[in-house]
Amino acid sequence: MALLDYLLGQKKKKSANVAKDRLQILLAHERSERKAPDYLPKMREEILEVIAKYVNIDQDQLQISVDEANGFEVLELNLVLPDK
Repeated sequence: MALLDYLLGQKKKKSANVAKDRLQILLAHERSERKAPDYLPKMREEILEVIAKYVNIDQDQLQISVDEANGFEVLELNLVLPDK
């Protein structure tokens, strides 16, 4: 509930509690990246190269993740494409 309270701003927190919440979010993000397969950074670069042949994109806009759903690994790609 601490994260929900933080996001909704329901109660005033001391800076130590806010820092603790931010650290927990950061650690959760880092742990999720550690579980990612070793080939993802190379795959990300290759996907960017192919897309860049057709569209000018910001390389920071591509996010790739591997999740598990219904016993299967799912590769998810998120990329914001320019309007034209």
